[in-house]
Amino acid sequence: MTRSATRRPRRRRPFGAAALVAAGLAAGALSITPGSAGASEAPKQAREVASEELKEVFFVGNNWEGTADIINSRGDYAKIGRINMIPDKKERLREIYLNPIKLAFFIGIRLGPGEGHDQYVDDMYTTKDGRSVVASRPSFADVVSIDVRSGKINWRFPVSGFRSDHMAVSPDGTQVAVSSSTSNTVHVLDMTTGKEVGNFKTGDKPHENVYTDGGKYLWNMAIGEVNTDMDAPWQDFTKGDRRITVADAETFEVKKIIDMRERLDAFGRKDLSDALRPVAFTPDESKMYFQVSFFNGFVEYDVHNDEITRVKTLPKNPDTSDERTTYVNDSRHHGMSMSPQGDKLCIAGTMDDYVTVVNRETLQEGPLVTASKPYWATVSGDGKHCVVSESGTDQVTAIDFATGRKVTSIPVGDHPQRVRLGHVPTDWTGPITG
Repeated sequence: MTRSATRRPRRRRPFGAAALVAAGLAAGALSITPGSAGASEAPKQAREVASEELKEVFFVGNNWEGTADIINSRGDYAKIGRINMIPDKKERLREIYLNPIKLAFFIGIRLGPGEGHDQYVDDMYTTKDGRSVVASRPSFADVVSIDVRSGKINWRFPVSGFRSDHMAVSPDGTQVAVSSSTSNTVHVLDMTTGKEVGNFKTGDKPHENVYTDGGKYLWNMAIGEVNTDMDAPWQDFTKGDRRITVADAETFEVKKIIDMRERLDAFGRKDLSDALRPVAFTPDESKMYFQVSFFNGFVEYDVHNDEITRVKTLPKNPDTSDERTTYVNDSRHHGMSMSPQGDKLCIAGTMDDYVTVVNRETLQEGPLVTASKPYWATVSGDGKHCVVSESGTDQVTAIDFATGRKVTSIPVGDHPQRVRLGHVPTDWTGPITG
């Protein structure tokens, strides 16, 4: 297969002087204690409002642009509206420019994980009533709640450290967990008020968060250091403490630590990194599938028996370099989802520029659907399609789980990453402006 003609030129991961300053500070990082929002961003007093009819939608986070496109979650995937996720940009930048330490990390994020761009919106979830969207903003090191009708900030929570990342919402929709990359912490916040209800420590660079057992446990996957050029296998020791931390979702007590290095070695795959990227659980949560740094494939893990059972290597694009330092944030493949029935996996081959649907029983992949730097994979509202963000061509693409074939693509904003199901009022077309 060949690369898309519209693909942006691949950038080697930069690590300039400013990023080195940020990295040096990270070793003994001054942490910022999370505080309440300023008066202008404080949540309004709760008031009785008649319930509204809700419409299920997709929120597409355009990371470099700082917007979220809202599209239909099934059918034609047509665009409904757009929300500015950084309405307070001037205020945040003023704070950053006046603080040398914050500025060093801000520039470090731009030169490192941002590939030369600021990271304005990473993850997003809507509240149960569909009135607000809660988002993590890596470059601003915070989480905000934005009113979908007014576009104004309800509350803001600065994370500890200097960068916010992946989130997860509790099954009951009342709490949201967010990874703080530089403080090795997961904060759990009340979705309505933005107040912290608890936190727990993780491995280095916490990344993916997943609730399991009906919301009883919260799993965090730490990926370690992914923003340096020390990517050769013999330099693996520089990558830090990569592990799964399983915490009680009510008390936030750490219940289990899972070191995949031990499991991979026992399976005979000492060659694979133990930095877990996106994961997908089977419907009964007995199996977990995960991607790791530098690998064009994925791993099957038996949760109950605590062992790796299978490893699948997926096709390599002949145009993809074997030079690891060219992989974006160490990601060869980044993005996976599972069909509602649990019989198919959808894999985003980020650096190999394709998406493929894999039969979970046989691990046989289907057609390789050309896609430009696909960075995330989720499931449509009706469960029929895998929906991926193509960050290289600024579009969202739907792949049929049944056939493995492309259904449609929808243009969105600059560098789409996370795509999440959510809800807005049925008559919603965008925030009120003017």
